Amino acid sequence: MNMGIQVKFLLPSLLLFIFPFDALNAQPVKKVEIQTVIADSTLNVRSIEVVRGIDQGCVFVTSDGNFGALYNSETGEIREGYAINYPIPVSEHFTDLNFRSLALTTSDGFAITIGNPALLFNLDRTASELVYREDHEDVFYDSIEFWNENEGLAIGDPTDACMSIIITRDGGESWKKLNCSNLPVAIEGEAAFAASDTNIAIIGDHTWVATGGKASRILYSPDKGKNWEVFNTPIIQGEETTGIYSIDFYDDKIGYAIGGDYTKPGVNTANKIRTMDGGRKWELVPGGPGYRSCVQYVPESDGKELVAVGFEGIDYSNDGGLNWIHLSDEGFYTIRFAGKRKAYAAGKGKVAILRFK
Repeated sequence: MNMGIQVKFLLPSLLLFIFPFDALNAQPVKKVEIQTVIADSTLNVRSIEVVRGIDQGCVFVTSDGNFGALYNSETGEIREGYAINYPIPVSEHFTDLNFRSLALTTSDGFAITIGNPALLFNLDRTASELVYREDHEDVFYDSIEFWNENEGLAIGDPTDACMSIIITRDGGESWKKLNCSNLPVAIEGEAAFAASDTNIAIIGDHTWVATGGKASRILYSPDKGKNWEVFNTPIIQGEETTGIYSIDFYDDKIGYAIGGDYTKPGVNTANKIRTMDGGRKWELVPGGPGYRSCVQYVPESDGKELVAVGFEGIDYSNDGGLNWIHLSDEGFYTIRFAGKRKAYAAGKGKVAILRFK
């Protein structure tokens, strides 16, 4: 939904990287410091991933077909003052590429375009290999993730009677689309949002896929995409712009999803849901922020701390998402943590480092 030749990244190491809650065990964040490291009015980034190795940096893809990095792939050092290797053409053989999804293994990166045709690339600094192509008037892929070095999936809007799911079991060399006979039947108007590359959550072999639009549900697989079932949610839905925009799990039980209606960003009713049973049952969370495009658990927080971002700002919770503190009005589309108090965020015109204090 709208809202090459195999080569390596040349990076030394890439890793894919209620309840009640005892809030006293989580030192609350009181502010966020924002260090903008790329400011470019033409930039539009909805997918960013943390690189872990000698030091932590990040890589990202853009809506105009480029790959960027806050990381020196030659020395293994992060340079926070400016971007290394940006912009980098994904391929000289394709034009007008719009990337919203990016996933990393230890040696490769994979990005898929939105729209028709869907083009999935194994990326590199100087070239790329097209590893999957799908042509259909309704094709639109929204998110991509890996379970491990060899197995991964991408999800997209329906082109048939079910959500589109493609899977690799050979490290991304080949991808196969699941038949609808192996997936829950989609509801008319059900799709997904390519807003922050967080429609998929993975914990071990468990996988949750969030849908949105006229129906907003959770597709769940306990076995890395071999079998699927579907769970209903109480989040706002029924219109093309409503539903879950982002989902995250802290472990195989505790999860959170956020969204709403991006055309009504101030509305904060029925736009946040939480689960404590692995996604089978979800309950609405009242109050808090309005529409947000990305939510992520803070690492090493026992599932207590979350951060949500959207084009209307940054919000933080230290009680499992029950209550929220608005930290900043500065807008971002997506965020990934590189430690308990450090994250990378990206959006329209910028990539930044966030430090939570």
